[in-house]
Order: sequence, then C-alpha cells, then structure tokens
Amino acid sequence: MQHRFEITTQGQGLYEFTRPVKDWVARYGADAGLLTLFVQHTSCSLLIQENADPEVQTDLRNYFSRLVPPTTDPSMSYLTHTYEGPDDMPAHIKAAMMPVSLSIPVSGGRLALGTWQGIYLFEHRDHPQSRRVIAHISV
Repeated sequence: MQHRFEITTQGQGLYEFTRPVKDWVARYGADAGLLTLFVQHTSCSLLIQENADPEVQTDLRNYFSRLVPPTTDPSMSYLTHTYEGPDDMPAHIKAAMMPVSLSIPVSGGRLALGTWQGIYLFEHRDHPQSRRVIAHISV
C-alpha cells in the first residue's frame, strides 16, 4: 500500500507531519509491518526528532545554517552550483548529510514511535516549496 503526502513549506525549518502519517497508517489497517517514507527531492531531508519542545527544531535549523551557510558567505566561495540562488547548493549539501528516507515499525496498527518522537520534513531552501513524500507499508 502506498500514499503520497504533499507538504508545503515556508522556507528553511522543520515541518512536522506525524499526524497525517499516523492517520493514514490507522486507515490502512495493517496490524504489523514496516512503514517507509521517502522524499522525492534533493534539497530537503526527513527526520525523526523530538516534538515536545520547539526549541529543538530552532536549534537544529540554526546549527545546520551555521554548518553550511549560503554561497554568499565568503567561506563558501569555492562552490560553483549557484544557478538557483545562494541557498541551493547548501541545501543539497545538507540533504546529503541527512536522511531522505525513514523506516518506522508498525505494531498493533500504530507507528512504533517513542513518546516524544515526531516525523519531520527538514526544508533546506529559503523560499516556499511543495514537497512530496511517498509512504509505503510492507507487511
């Protein structure tokens, strides 16, 4: 069984989409299996991260922005892929450092996430985007 999630972003940051995934898994009705999520883009990532304190998402965004600044930063002057703006190649680098797919067990018809775990799309581009995440359950 497969499903496509559309996630609209408003620039760099983490966008939680745990609830729609949980709802889809519940509708599918699989008692046990493995959920795979895969993002169909090369400038964003998928993460399982804490969803209780929003400071975690802020700190992650700030950390990766410092680790890989835009191409307008003098430390990034060696980059050549700048056709789509100063955030494009840094977005590809960040996506290469983080996962683009996740595997989550399904147990008792529910995602086997920990208490404070949520599913996030980590947008690495500055401008709004429409992102596609493919979900697949194997039983």
